[in-house]
Parts: sequence; structure tokens; C-alpha cells
Amino acid sequence: MATLRGVFAALVTGVATALVVVSLAILPFLNPIWVGFEQGRAGAAAWTGFNPGDLAYATNEILADLVFGPPAFDVALDGQPVLVERERQHMRDVRGVFTELYIAAVAAALVLVAAYLLARALGVRSKIAFWRRLAGSGKVIAVVTVAGGLMGVFFFDTAFELFHRIFFPAGTYLFDPRTDRLVQLFPEQFWVETTIGVGIIVVVLSAFVSWFASRRAARLER
Repeated sequence: MATLRGVFAALVTGVATALVVVSLAILPFLNPIWVGFEQGRAGAAAWTGFNPGDLAYATNEILADLVFGPPAFDVALDGQPVLVERERQHMRDVRGVFTELYIAAVAAALVLVAAYLLARALGVRSKIAFWRRLAGSGKVIAVVTVAGGLMGVFFFDTAFELFHRIFFPAGTYLFDPRTDRLVQLFPEQFWVETTIGVGIIVVVLSAFVSWFASRRAARLER
């Protein structure tokens, strides 16, 4: 029974840590500086035909609706909506996924705090076990992220398709870069490089969690 409790505690700790780490890793990329930089690298101006001012305005309005709401995504240029309803609906779906992720991340953070407080109340051995589980979670997250990242580099289209199948209704995420503004504003290169950036931050945060938790456990063991 004790072994099962330990396995369950490790699993809960791992999932909660992963949710918190991933949610934190995404935040630095939800800003106009990064988005504008990556749009420049991906040639969004050439895809859309927008001048730099219009491109920045349309993008920043979409980003503001995504992060702060309300999720109207109804930005217009010269009286013409940038996105058609199908594209706006997809962005509302994206915001829904983000909302669910951050609600889950807050819940996960509370679980980790509760686990720490419980371990502290139960004594030194429980605190050591908590920190060791957290350290192991960090290592696993880092290894899985690196392995998944390597697979994603070589099979990005497949991974991208699988991700959308899991989180979005079938057929709602397919757009033509020749005609659809949403994928012209955010071309494939944008997503490839942003995903790599998020992955790097996940690995760095996970490594820090593992290092910090290992130090705390070692200090208690002394």
C-alpha cells in the first residue's frame, strides 16, 4: 500500500509540475515583441501584403483579444475585417484551450503547495520524499521535452496535426496560406521557431526545478 501511495504521489507531482512549467514557459512568447520578431523571420508581411504598420496593428489586436479578451478577434483594416468568421472561431477555440490550461496550472500549483505543506507537517522524511519526487519530475519533464522536441523537428507537420486533433474540433483548424489571413499572419516558420523557444524554456525551468529540489532534499538528508 505504501508503494502504491508513493507511485500515486509521484504521478500527481509529475503532472502538476508539468502543468506549471509548461504554462510558465508559454508566457514569454505571448508578447508583441516576440510575435513581431518571428513574423519578420517568417515573412508575414509578404504573405499578407500588409505594410509594417498595418501588420503590427492587426497582430497586436489579435494578440490582445487572445490574452486579455474579450475574444472578438474582429480587428479591421480600412473597414475590412482581417479575419473571416471561421478564423475568428478558431481563435476563440485557441483562447478556450489557453484558459483551460491556465486554470489547470493554477490548480496544479495549489496541489504542489498542499503537498509541500502536508509533507512539512508529517516530518523530515516526508519532506525529503516530496523534494525527491519534485526533483525526479523535473528530470522527466526535461528528458521528455528534449525527446519530443527532436521528434517534432523531423515530424513537425505530423505533431502539429496531432496536437490540433486532440484540442480542436475536426476540420476547424485547416487553413490555406494562399487565401486565409490567419495562417498568413502566423506562417509555419513562426510556429516551428516559437515551439522550439517554448521547449527550450521548459527544459531550463525543469532543470532548475530538479536542481533546486535535489539541493533541498540533500540538505535535509544531512
